[in-house]
Amino acid sequence: MTSGPTLPQHPADTVLLAFARAVRAAGVRVTADRERLYLEAVRTAGLGDPYAVLVAGRATLCASPQDRVRHDQVYEAWFGGEYARMLPSRPPVHTKPMAQLDTADGQGDSGDDDAVSAATSRTEVLRHRDIAQLTLREREALARMFGGIPVRAPVRLSPRLRRARRGRIDAGATLREQVRRLGEPGPIRHRRRAPRPRRIILLVDVSGSMSGYADALLRLAHRIVQSGSPVEVFTVGTRLTHITRALQLRDPDRALIAAGEVVPDWSGGTRLGEMLAVFLQTWGRRGPLRGAVVVVFSDGWERDRPEELGEQMRRLHSLAHRVIWVNPHRGKTGYEPIQAGMAAALPHIDDFLAGHSLATFTDLTEVIAHA
Repeated sequence: MTSGPTLPQHPADTVLLAFARAVRAAGVRVTADRERLYLEAVRTAGLGDPYAVLVAGRATLCASPQDRVRHDQVYEAWFGGEYARMLPSRPPVHTKPMAQLDTADGQGDSGDDDAVSAATSRTEVLRHRDIAQLTLREREALARMFGGIPVRAPVRLSPRLRRARRGRIDAGATLREQVRRLGEPGPIRHRRRAPRPRRIILLVDVSGSMSGYADALLRLAHRIVQSGSPVEVFTVGTRLTHITRALQLRDPDRALIAAGEVVPDWSGGTRLGEMLAVFLQTWGRRGPLRGAVVVVFSDGWERDRPEELGEQMRRLHSLAHRVIWVNPHRGKTGYEPIQAGMAAALPHIDDFLAGHSLATFTDLTEVIAHA
């Protein structure tokens, strides 16, 4: 994990940091990383908006509904007292009552339809926005949309044969049926290989160059794990970390917190080639990698030798059923995979996809399902 927040430079930061520690004293598990995220979220949302300060605390300091109740109680007591004067205030925004929105000629229903259409349009626009450029509120809205991503496991044929209505003739079963009928002709029995879900392996780059997308990618990994498909999830940076167990928690926020507690190399460097070698050695030839669909989430920046990354990708491709590489810059105008690491990996990739928005994540799950 990254280190805790540095000493605050802005007077309001002292109040915010003290408030975060008051929330911790109230029983909420507030770590140093969450304090840092809280300060960054408030700066992004704006100190002049009391509601934004409230929502930023809920989003970064809380992990459950019980935490949110305690947070709101501390917020009311803290910012309703003497410390509220240290934060800048903003005049309230006055809105018209709903009764004044309806006109005498009966256009209220039309207004409701327009509101629904506008909300739908905003949702669709948000689905295609670059995640790294979203505001705090937009990220919160996007996080609620991950549950709607359709996830279907790819399938493979089992080596075992089972009874079926059509397929190859099961001579043994057919003969036993005729013996049971004392030699009288009976139905011909068939058997065929049954479909089984194919394993999915996700390798998520959590280095500094991917920090703007790491949260969304882990939410996507959590969605895939919660679908019930056979999935293994790893983070890759300067270390390889297995986080499948953490993502098995049903609540996505609690799952991401649990994953964050076991990943030691957030926003660090990138040693993709070396970490792939460790992955292949541990989970490769005799592990779940053989015959799996492997998805690598990375921008391809390799700190060490790119030729090693190319060699490890060649080994990975020889064991996996299909290799998919998801690059957040792939869908941006003018992007070319000219980085040395990305260029070395491309010959050993079956699908090279974009991964910068919720819409591209939906496209990815379709590619996985048909792998």
